[in-house]
Amino acid sequence: MKFDAQIEKLIILYIFDKMEVAMKEEFIVDIISNENNWLDYITCKNSIEDLVKSGLLINTSAKSVTPRYTITSDSREGLAHFYTNIPISTREEINEYIKTHRLYFRKKQDYFSNYYRNSDGTYTVNVKIEGPTKEPLMDLKIQVQNITKAKWIHKNWSEKASLMYGHIIEDLIDPPQD
Repeated sequence: MKFDAQIEKLIILYIFDKMEVAMKEEFIVDIISNENNWLDYITCKNSIEDLVKSGLLINTSAKSVTPRYTITSDSREGLAHFYTNIPISTREEINEYIKTHRLYFRKKQDYFSNYYRNSDGTYTVNVKIEGPTKEPLMDLKIQVQNITKAKWIHKNWSEKASLMYGHIIEDLIDPPQD
């Protein structure tokens, strides 16, 4: 479906508003162009660039090489007045898509893991959770005896990260109440 330039930008702002999390450009382009075909790739890239230049999207990760963008409060206010210009069928598609995929994209952006072999034959697995400003909320190195265990931790980290972080916060940081 072809939209005019104003609607294209409203669609992008609407997605950022509904995602409620800063997003890497590659992920937002993937959502809009590849997975859903709401806008073509070039239009999406150009519209994001225009929204950033005009200050309607801002980079929240100043220390990162890969910027993460989010919608500004002014953009949210403007969107509240004009979102009805986006066809209702498109809004419903976006709402449904985001409801089912928000956590997936959050995990993909915020949970990292890698592993390497040590000189003594063991492996070190580095697991990390990054916050919205790319500062690590948690950064752990775990030494394991073999590559099978290293691969297992690496593979399963994104599914276990929030649970592990919750346990650490609860058990180590929050002291028991008397």
